[in-house]
Amino acid sequence: MPTDLTWSSEFSEKFIEWMRGKGRVLIVAHDNPDPDSLASAMALKHLVLVKTGQEATIAFGGVIGRGENRVMVEKLEIQAVPLDTLDLNQYKVVCMVDTQPGTGNNSFPAERDVHLVIDHHQARDICRTCRWTDIREDYGASATILFEYLQAQKVSISTRLATILFYAIKSETQDLGRDWCRADREAYLHLLPLVNNHILFEIIHPPVPRDYFLYFCKAISNARTYGDVLVFNLYDIDNPDMVAEMADFLLRADDIRVVLGMARFHGTGILSFRTLSHRIHAGDVMRTVVDGLGTAGGHGMIAGGQIPGEEGSLSAQRALEKDLTRRLLKVLGRPLTRARRLVRNR
Repeated sequence: MPTDLTWSSEFSEKFIEWMRGKGRVLIVAHDNPDPDSLASAMALKHLVLVKTGQEATIAFGGVIGRGENRVMVEKLEIQAVPLDTLDLNQYKVVCMVDTQPGTGNNSFPAERDVHLVIDHHQARDICRTCRWTDIREDYGASATILFEYLQAQKVSISTRLATILFYAIKSETQDLGRDWCRADREAYLHLLPLVNNHILFEIIHPPVPRDYFLYFCKAISNARTYGDVLVFNLYDIDNPDMVAEMADFLLRADDIRVVLGMARFHGTGILSFRTLSHRIHAGDVMRTVVDGLGTAGGHGMIAGGQIPGEEGSLSAQRALEKDLTRRLLKVLGRPLTRARRLVRNR
């Protein structure tokens, strides 16, 4: 896949012309959407409106729970609605951004057609049935792909949209420190002068409820280490984003190279995987770990997964943690050593 504007220009020109005049457009983000998914959806909505005059609706499943994401939606006026509130028969064009059909991390009905897929995760075979696909596994963020479309189509980028896209690339690549490519860096540097720094500061430093800090306490107290691997369980939660946030937080522990976090949200097991090793492909690891239990996906050094129908009893959640830990250590080639607490009470 070319990394310059040639592919972006040709591809975006073709799908825009195909889309023109076809009626209402639906843009599906993944469940519990993160900045990259929301920014990509907003950029695609803007591109379609400018080039074809068609209105697009952004929809998602789950919740927008993480403090940074809630502030981003509020301050940057991102208009997105729950997928289950829509009459899907009204939409003649369906697009997916930062997700794909069959991944398990979006709530769009599997039996319905998806026409356009834009993503940076490993391509699924089912995408071959989609009319248009642009999947670039070497890119650090889907937002970078959409930025290239806007550049190629000579569509102006407002301060608000620039801030959304910049924050998406910033958060997805950890300030170009994780899973980035040249295109991500070029987009990052181009967008930086256009950003509203006041809003960006508010997004990065959101106010949080006091209950937020209970997650840190629970994650730390439940964390167990197996050599350089750390596993933690938050058990029942009311904010699925906390699993990924705690995984990022605990990856900072010294001598830890791999983190697997888990929790149960509305009957579904939520998994988050992080690694500091470039030799570990996070998506492949997670798909192997949840094989036969659920679905997973990822790229580079980060991944996530879902296990539907997880039992709610404490014993069942502990048994699942034990099984997933065993599977993870096996796929990583690590011995099943005795678990050690991350910290000991003094």
